[in-house]
Amino acid sequence: MAESPLILITNDDSIKSKGIASLVEAMKPLGELVVVAPDTVQSGKGHAITIHDPLRLSKSDQFPGIEAYTCSGTPVDCVKLAIYEVMKKRPTLLVSGINHGSNAGINVLYSGTMSAAVEGAIEGIPSIGFSLLDHSADADFDASMSYANKLATLVIQNDLQKGVCLNVNIPRGKEEKLNGLKICRQGRAYWEDSFDKRKDPFGGDYYWLTGEYTDTDKGEDTDLWALANNFVSVVPTQFDMTAHHFIANLNDWIL
Repeated sequence: MAESPLILITNDDSIKSKGIASLVEAMKPLGELVVVAPDTVQSGKGHAITIHDPLRLSKSDQFPGIEAYTCSGTPVDCVKLAIYEVMKKRPTLLVSGINHGSNAGINVLYSGTMSAAVEGAIEGIPSIGFSLLDHSADADFDASMSYANKLATLVIQNDLQKGVCLNVNIPRGKEEKLNGLKICRQGRAYWEDSFDKRKDPFGGDYYWLTGEYTDTDKGEDTDLWALANNFVSVVPTQFDMTAHHFIANLNDWIL
């Protein structure tokens, strides 16, 4: 009899978020689960790791009947600790999320959710990051859970190319209102940053980062277009950030 898949689950919204609880429910039918997630919100931490402070790992009873731990570090710390200290064998699949909010376009660089999935890919583990376009604490994750189950099943059955993970974003709304899956490229968009400058009670300045998200990419093959048209976007993502097309240009400069 085939061995049951071993699935590692993490996120960046903390082990107490509705998103990770929804992902645990979506993965339960697929195999044996291990959860290692941050003990506090780690959104926007990107691929940060903890090197100047000790990491704490504690058993959690957040999900009855499932082996679970909280970690004092970042999502990437959670993945590293899970692989090298918690799990007795390498996972069949790593899933991260379900994030509260979009990780489409340039957001993938800042995302703790997707950095956990990218870390899985670096380790050679088939990995998927899931995000729902709804920041609400009581967001409806039903459609996200359904798509998470379907895509995780497909990855378990078919595997992924080494070094590649999937960035999956789901529009808000009921599943029957969505237009299905669309395989996409990452849209070219950026944040026009600004800061809200305020005064603390002692007269000192402090700042809140804000800004507007600007989509300059009008292609109909991007994740941004797919989401705007009520599709679930799936972007194959890799950690190799080399601008391969520019290597020849640099050689012309130097040689």
